[in-house]
Amino acid sequence: MLLQGKIAIITGAASERGIGRATAVTFAQHGARVVIIDLDEAAARDAAAALGEGHLGLAANVADEKQVQEAVAKVIGHFGRIDILVNNAGITQPIKTLDIRPSDYDKVLDVSLRGTLLMSQAVIPTMRAQSSGSIVCMSSVSAQRGGGIFGGPHYSAAKAGVLGLGKAMAREFGPDQVRVNAIAPGLIHTDITGGLMQDERRHAIIDGIPLGRLGAAQDVANAALFLASDLSSYLTGVTLDVNGGMLIH
Repeated sequence: MLLQGKIAIITGAASERGIGRATAVTFAQHGARVVIIDLDEAAARDAAAALGEGHLGLAANVADEKQVQEAVAKVIGHFGRIDILVNNAGITQPIKTLDIRPSDYDKVLDVSLRGTLLMSQAVIPTMRAQSSGSIVCMSSVSAQRGGGIFGGPHYSAAKAGVLGLGKAMAREFGPDQVRVNAIAPGLIHTDITGGLMQDERRHAIIDGIPLGRLGAAQDVANAALFLASDLSSYLTGVTLDVNGGMLIH
């Protein structure tokens, strides 16, 4: 029970096969009380109920400061503390540079990057008051290799921004014992990627992955568990690459 008694917020965790849901299940199995925040209130509540008793599902747009602040206030009112935040909410769009419209750019950057900032701003005061807390920011291998399999350049930019923001927050809030780390998943078989890949393309991609398979959402959830728990108590500002060797620095 690595997270016994901890209160963990996970954004974008209502999708049944996504990284957020796998992380929520894993955290609950390790004793955490999990708060799922998602755009879809009914789906968030259902996902929280599926974890068992004592978990919470809330609706909020992570790119909306007022909604974020209200959701976090509800968490504090309900549980009295916040120990963990997983900034998982994100969207992708498989288009090329010259096809990106300002509205496309805003939409992708708002959820992944602005959402990471707003959620972090909302929980950090509580974590500082506790002199403890762990924030896990979900980036992507796309941020490191200049593009991914599906995400456009604006997705790469957003996820690179997440890495920079996370490192800056780690440096700023380390003295308060608030740790901030990131995960950069490779190609993970989730609801987002599941319907977008032909078998021929999938096999070609796997040929370029040293471990010989696509990642599973559970692979990323395990990394999040490590970063959220005291197993990583001397880590901050770190990026864990969960990509099967797709990118080796």
